[in-house]
Amino acid sequence: MTERFSAREAIALAGDDFRELPVPMREFKPDGPLSWQGYDDSRRRALTRTGEDESVVCGTAVIGSTRAVLIAFEFGFLGGSLGERTGDRVEAAYTHARAHRLPVVSLVATGGSRMQEGMLALTQLQRVARQSALAREAGLPQIAVLRDPTTGGGWATLGAGADVTLALPGAQVGFAGSRVRPSDADPAAYTAEAQVAAGAVDAVVREEELRETLALWLTLLTAPTAEGEGEAESESGGVAETGGVAETEPESEGEVEPVPPPAALGAPGLPATGWDAVRHARSPERPRAAAYLDAYFSRRAAISGDRCGGSDDGMLCGFGSGPAGRTVAYAAQCGTATRPAGYRTAARLIRLAGRLGFPVLTLVDTPGAANDAQAERQGAGSAIADLFAAVATARTPVTTLVIGEGGSGGALALAAPGNTWSTPDSYFSVIAPELAAAILKRPASEVRDTADQLRIRPQDLVELGVIRGIVEHAGR
Repeated sequence: MTERFSAREAIALAGDDFRELPVPMREFKPDGPLSWQGYDDSRRRALTRTGEDESVVCGTAVIGSTRAVLIAFEFGFLGGSLGERTGDRVEAAYTHARAHRLPVVSLVATGGSRMQEGMLALTQLQRVARQSALAREAGLPQIAVLRDPTTGGGWATLGAGADVTLALPGAQVGFAGSRVRPSDADPAAYTAEAQVAAGAVDAVVREEELRETLALWLTLLTAPTAEGEGEAESESGGVAETGGVAETEPESEGEVEPVPPPAALGAPGLPATGWDAVRHARSPERPRAAAYLDAYFSRRAAISGDRCGGSDDGMLCGFGSGPAGRTVAYAAQCGTATRPAGYRTAARLIRLAGRLGFPVLTLVDTPGAANDAQAERQGAGSAIADLFAAVATARTPVTTLVIGEGGSGGALALAAPGNTWSTPDSYFSVIAPELAAAILKRPASEVRDTADQLRIRPQDLVELGVIRGIVEHAGR
């Protein structure tokens, strides 16, 4: 089991210059709202044991160069459970974040809602969910760090509801706590690592890397979208040098400039025939998505998972520092058949970028959508439809570069209408030439001629008006 940190220890692990926020006052009648016998004694023992008078500590801290609101749970205080006073403090923390345009970082360790306060405790989840939604509407980034344990409503609101969800190694993470699960439940399914595999957590981060990882995420997600932007009101009423979010609302597409496509990295010559285009795109020597992302971004941080139970290693998504230091969201196919979870993760990324006001770069490289039985059971059609919708309704501009195979609708779903480019060693086709020949009942000997008829070369796509142009190599 991972080491358990107190709220103050978790805060010290994450940032510096912690300033606790004023505590909202609420008077309780003896033994709380339910007159639960012994509740006052339990609270007094928890205070003596932890030094805290409630299960959450809220304030602001500097993480890297960004000031953020911190919500840190104290598991030693009645299992980090949520009660009415917990809800008061979380609501006050979010109110402060909105007033001062600060991102929110939740350091979660909780066993769920407090039984001694009954349904009044459970309804705090609605308060927390509303505050998170208000921060989302205001374009404020939310990051959660899952400590041990993170279960119940805390996981289902602050944890799973964050824009980016990180977890400490070995942390117990799941809606059901250890005492309420089925007796035959596999405990390995309730771990941070299992939640990453299931697409519910973006990454497991070691304790010694947490501060650096949070600093990178906050720098990327609070970066200005254009020169002269990015100043935020400070807590003292002046202007903060770094951190915070500049605008009251996420910027619209008309206010955020699209990013240029990356330069080509592969072989320079254009293909002579359609089949040559296919061969070039399928060459094992052709640069893949990771090479393009490394060349385009000075640093980047990845999100993972569709938040619906799946992840796809063949779809890389995240945010990076791109041209002129601008933060850019990216979704990149890696040359494999894209799984439903990959499409849903890309849609999640594009919508998040829209809320936060960042442009998007997509890299197309897939022979097509995965079409096996499992993919169908996982909702391939609805996942592709959702990505088409996310691109079509994106609140910020999307730039697309086809870097390899562009196979049918499984590739087109990631492409920006009117702002798609190609490298010389790529192709884009309504269907792979081999499959087109099979559908047309042509022999294998006619596959190459079919490729020519489909007009799938980059220069054909320009002439047809499908893409804007063919990118040149760096330095040319």
